[in-house]
Amino acid sequence: MGESISEATVIRWLKNEGDRVEADEAVLEVATDKVDSEVPTPEAGVLSKLLCGEGDVVQVGSPVAIIETEAASSEPQPETVEQAAAKVEATPVETITKSVEEAAATAAPITNTGDRFYSPLVMNIARKEGISMAQLEAIPGSGKDGRVTKRDILAYVKNGVPATEPAVVPATPSAPTVQASTTETVKPSVSLNAGDEVIAMDRMRKLIADHMVKSKQVSPHVSSFVEADVTNLVNWRNAKKAEFQKREGEKLTFTPLFIEAVVKAIKDFPLINVEVDGDNIIKRKAINVGMAAALPSGNLIVPVIKNADTKNLVGLAREVNDLAGRARNNALKPDEIQGGTYTITNVGTFGNLMGTPIINQPQVAILATGAIVKKPAVIETKYGDMIGIRHFMYLSHSYDHRVVDGALGGMFVKRVAEYLENWDMDREV
Repeated sequence: MGESISEATVIRWLKNEGDRVEADEAVLEVATDKVDSEVPTPEAGVLSKLLCGEGDVVQVGSPVAIIETEAASSEPQPETVEQAAAKVEATPVETITKSVEEAAATAAPITNTGDRFYSPLVMNIARKEGISMAQLEAIPGSGKDGRVTKRDILAYVKNGVPATEPAVVPATPSAPTVQASTTETVKPSVSLNAGDEVIAMDRMRKLIADHMVKSKQVSPHVSSFVEADVTNLVNWRNAKKAEFQKREGEKLTFTPLFIEAVVKAIKDFPLINVEVDGDNIIKRKAINVGMAAALPSGNLIVPVIKNADTKNLVGLAREVNDLAGRARNNALKPDEIQGGTYTITNVGTFGNLMGTPIINQPQVAILATGAIVKKPAVIETKYGDMIGIRHFMYLSHSYDHRVVDGALGGMFVKRVAEYLENWDMDREV
């Protein structure tokens, strides 16, 4: 899986217990964030036991099935039920009772009596660390539906929180603390009327909804808008696209042209290419540009062009077309939607002039490109001003006001516009 993925959801098993499997044969499908992937078996043998069911959330690195290989048949076999029963009969009742009591005492410190779901792994860590159920309930979860993940509980333990009482953060005169509001958002009640249809969200839509809400909760969004005269860009593309497709076998869309301009602007303003980690700002060296792509289902996915600054226009066009095509066919790999440092979304595809996109966390900015439309405009020439027909488009830049101020956010989108407006009509591709 991708390096930033810590867990996956089992969608369905492709094989049943007792089935013969070959090495590298797909045995199950899993989902991570927005991509479904098949998981192959590393060895040939018989699928003797499934360790998780469909719908279960499994930590990356955890076993999901047991495969009995030919080498296993030569190893000592486990005890049969009859052999184990014979041993129990030969054991004094007092010893058995004592062992059961000790086991019960070990598991007693924590029992989940509430409605919140905790995985066995999280419960085991809580027992081992002596975390009470009340403390576990107070841990904010970063998993699906607010579920506490292994990362959440280990971070709780690492921060040195006492196992017997909630953490108390002392306030100091030199570093005043901000108390976060604990008020829960009250969801409005919805009543159904005659003829209404209830449509259940699919898995991807639930993930998108959760991602968008969390982004608004994490980042104070601010937007800046610039109108760009892209007449030279449009005329250049119209003159080159047929030749480009004939020579390269690829369509020359506007997307790689926009990406190239964004990459140049990021080099001019590298503090747009950052992420926030607590009180630290991480300035990324790699420029990995995500491009939002619409799926046939109506959902969105964001494949990432890694190291976009190292690719020429031909390379960008090839990768844009490849990722967009495989996104529509649900053929992206998990790593291909991870690691983005800046995102572009083309709302002009749907005829929109502009938009206010939501930041794709943990990035700090996102650019929406609007529809290109013809407008009458004043053209300044050495002979005086005149009216002409020009191609214009709006660029909408949303950014995280925690670390990107209006000056930086505004100058960045203006620089992108300048690169598009000053397109070289004599450029070869």
